[in-house]
Amino acid sequence: MSLEASASKKDSFCVTAVPKERAIVVGVDRPNSKWDVQSSLEELTRLAETAGAEVVASTSQKLEAPHPRTFVGTGKAEEIADLARSLSADVVIFDDELTPSQQANLEKVVGKPVKIIDRTALILDIFALHATTKEGRLQVRLAQNQYLLPRLRGMWAHLASNRMGGGVGSRFGEGESQLEVDRRMVRKRITSIKRELAHLADVRSVQRESRYQSGMFKVALAGYTNAGKSSLLNQLTDAEVLAYDKLFATLDSTTRRYILPEGREITLTDTVGFIQKLPTTLIEAFKSTLDEIIGADLILHVIDSSSYEFVEQIQAVDEIFEQIGAQDIARVLVFNKCDLLDDEELRGLMLRYPHALFVSAQTGEGIESLISYIAQVAAAQDHKLDVVIPYNRGDLVSFAHERCRIVSETHEEDGTHLTLLVNSAYLSQFETYAITSDANKEN
Repeated sequence: MSLEASASKKDSFCVTAVPKERAIVVGVDRPNSKWDVQSSLEELTRLAETAGAEVVASTSQKLEAPHPRTFVGTGKAEEIADLARSLSADVVIFDDELTPSQQANLEKVVGKPVKIIDRTALILDIFALHATTKEGRLQVRLAQNQYLLPRLRGMWAHLASNRMGGGVGSRFGEGESQLEVDRRMVRKRITSIKRELAHLADVRSVQRESRYQSGMFKVALAGYTNAGKSSLLNQLTDAEVLAYDKLFATLDSTTRRYILPEGREITLTDTVGFIQKLPTTLIEAFKSTLDEIIGADLILHVIDSSSYEFVEQIQAVDEIFEQIGAQDIARVLVFNKCDLLDDEELRGLMLRYPHALFVSAQTGEGIESLISYIAQVAAAQDHKLDVVIPYNRGDLVSFAHERCRIVSETHEEDGTHLTLLVNSAYLSQFETYAITSDANKEN
């Protein structure tokens, strides 16, 4: 066949999309749980869809505590197996982290080729899809390998059961030997990734330290995933950060400079979104990214005001703030997506959270109030200072105009007389030339 004929034949075929994996989501309804099981499964469904699966069924069971062998009861496990067969499911996703033995036991009950995974594995899969920078990809790989290590035994169980004949010298069959080889390989990989991340963390630390030493006021945008943090950063700074209506669209932190109306320069940092039951392996792996929150002067806790679970989402984020040591940093609740609320809903929210801010990154509503609030908090860290700077220190006068807020400026015989509001980080540079100072912070 000629190349032309081949090309013509190729063009005549329609390109078909890869079929989505069919998924079943499973949860356990426990007493005193902070999250309603149905809401949690709805979120798990969104996670599965973000990963590219189609959820064909959802099921749950009321239990005091997860079953030690199969997470759900034995009868429920058999029911899930029947459901998977009848719906031709490819994967069953559990809403909590499974132990390695629970996962292995469930795989036996449900049978091949249906995969059994948990919420942690699903989140790791989504992170792997969305990681774009080298650091982001390394952080995901670290979390994946830390998750994999304790599960290797189950993966090699088929070889371990096929050991050589009994007796002395046969206690370490092929499966055990391969298991140890793989364990060493995964541990070595974890060590190597940690080494690379440590190097990147040092680079990030130098960049962060440079911002700290600059004395610039630092604002971090944090909150539940899909609350609109990236959209808010784009609205404020025209940063053009990726902003999709999907969970974990942004993994890598983005820092942009912003000049407040008064002339003060600050930094705004968008950070990875949080979620309920966020795996501890991810918190550890993303430590250098989360350090952007810990080093902030002010945290904007961005909330999706249109979500029915926003109260639970606030609690989940607050718990993570405590885990990473950010609970004592000044923060304010910023309810985003207010354009999706009617007037009555918005009034009710304002009455319930009188000290919060209410904005829409989509329409720009409330953005001026948000900027004004940031400026007010930044100004509260200033000290009022009267200085006379010699004319041969024009560099310091220029610095004052760039980094401080000038109240008044006159030119006298001895030098430039400035009354200015100075951030604590810059006090030492001006105190030599001070004639009077007010240690009290201006509110």
